[in-house]
Amino acid sequence: MGVERVAEGTPGFQQNLFEKTEPEWVEVDVKRVRIENGVEFGGPWLGLELMHCLGLDQFFIEHVAGGREEIPWAVMAEVLVLCRLCHPSSELHIAEHFFEQTALADLLGIPSDKINEDRLYRSLDQILPHKETLEGHLKEKAGTLFKLDYDLFLYDVTSTYFEGEARINPLAQRGYSRDHRGDCKQICIGLVVSREGFPLGYELFAGNRTDVTTVEEIIELMEGRYGRANRIWVMDRGMVSEENMGLLTKEGRRYILGTQRGQLKKYEEELINYPVRLRRGSLLIPFFTVTHIPARDHGYVGTTRRE
Repeated sequence: MGVERVAEGTPGFQQNLFEKTEPEWVEVDVKRVRIENGVEFGGPWLGLELMHCLGLDQFFIEHVAGGREEIPWAVMAEVLVLCRLCHPSSELHIAEHFFEQTALADLLGIPSDKINEDRLYRSLDQILPHKETLEGHLKEKAGTLFKLDYDLFLYDVTSTYFEGEARINPLAQRGYSRDHRGDCKQICIGLVVSREGFPLGYELFAGNRTDVTTVEEIIELMEGRYGRANRIWVMDRGMVSEENMGLLTKEGRRYILGTQRGQLKKYEEELINYPVRLRRGSLLIPFFTVTHIPARDHGYVGTTRRE
């Protein structure tokens, strides 16, 4: 073997730095070998490299002010980002389980016993005031690293509920529950993503806000951030109202909106006869543009029909 030839000083192999080096052979029963105290390294390491590329670590240092805290808030912000990337879960789960199962303690220099849910929650409080600045930073960095298109925005609203009374949170209200938990208070979350699924921004709304009442606020916010480019807005039928249609048609905005099935009844014949352009399994999905539908209906709409 090569090791033996090196040990013997065979010509053609680099000599050892130490004299009379002899290999030691040990027999190992692989069936009795086991790994103890293994931690996840690859995901956290890659996440940390991505943070460097995006400049998030430097952003937190510059914007999240420090004080007398034992662990800098900027470092705790990195913990939150990396844990969200590698294993999305609650702050409690991070503190009690996930952090100690990873190499984050070594990568970030934070002992596992210093991570607790209170410190994680307080870190969120330190980051929140910089939300808009952070979104702007990510927009610039992501635009540099990736070819992102802002010609199509997809907008939708979801919700999350609270176990408890949530008395100090004014946004926590009872409303339509997508989780079928009408007994719990909730908040609504409006999210805008690009055609590639890249998050562009989010806003929080009171739990009793209906989807249709959030459209104008989101459009103004996104256009203020990304400009009024030649863009298409995509929303589901829960966003349709006379007021929103007026807003979308104003100033030449383009849009694709879902519509109530009943509203398509009077256009059924035209839709059925429209040529099919996409086949997916056993469904024929026609695409069409209706130009003579009244303002409350017109735009780009779609329907499905079984083959």
